[in-house]
Amino acid sequence: MKFIDDLYEMYSEYLTGKEDDAMIIIESILEDVSSNDLKKFISNLSAKEQYEMVALYLYEKFRLKMEEKKRNDLPIDPFFH
Repeated sequence: MKFIDDLYEMYSEYLTGKEDDAMIIIESILEDVSSNDLKKFISNLSAKEQYEMVALYLYEKFRLKMEEKKRNDLPIDPFFH
């Protein structure tokens, strides 16, 4: 995707290699994007890119739900303070 390629090129010298880098950059960009601009951006994506975007979103939400459930199901260690 050209947008991602351009974004990476713009910020590559600031990346530390940590996963948080991507979230910080994406969140800072999305702060200034209106709902209409976001809808326009999505509508300009190819069908394959839209599918990949939704699939990745659903995958991440499902993965987080599984982690949350696993954390909530952990037995409480009576010796842990």
